[in-house]
Amino acid sequence: MSDAPSAPAGPAAGGAPGFDDLTRDIADVPAVEVITTVAVHLMSAAAVNLGLAEEGEQHRDLDEARKLIQALAGLISASATEISSFHAAPLRDGLKSLQLAFREASLVPDEPGQGPGEKYTGPVYG
Repeated sequence: MSDAPSAPAGPAAGGAPGFDDLTRDIADVPAVEVITTVAVHLMSAAAVNLGLAEEGEQHRDLDEARKLIQALAGLISASATEISSFHAAPLRDGLKSLQLAFREASLVPDEPGQGPGEKYTGPVYG
C-alpha cells in the first residue's frame, strides 16, 4: 500500500473522459445547430404541455403550450432564411403538427389565424 494519491483517470490513462473532454466551447457550435436545438427543445416542451407525452394528461397545460408554440413560431419565422430550407422545413412541419394538436386539444378552438404562432405562420388548417 502506498500513501501517494492516485492520478485522476482520464482518456490518456484509459479511464472515463473528463468534463472538459465532453463539452465544446459555445463559440465552436454553428449557429444553425444552436437554433435547431432550441427549436427542438421548444417543440418537446410544447408536446408535453399538449398532453402528447406518455402519461400526458397529467402534464397538460394549454396556456403553457400556447406560449411555447408562439415562441417556436417566432424563432422559426425569424431564422428560416438563415438556416436554409433543409433545416427549416422539418421545423415548420413540427410546428404545424403542434398547432393542429393545440387546436384539437382546445375546448373552444381559436378562430383561424388566431391560434398560437399563427400571426407568424398564417392560419393553419388540418
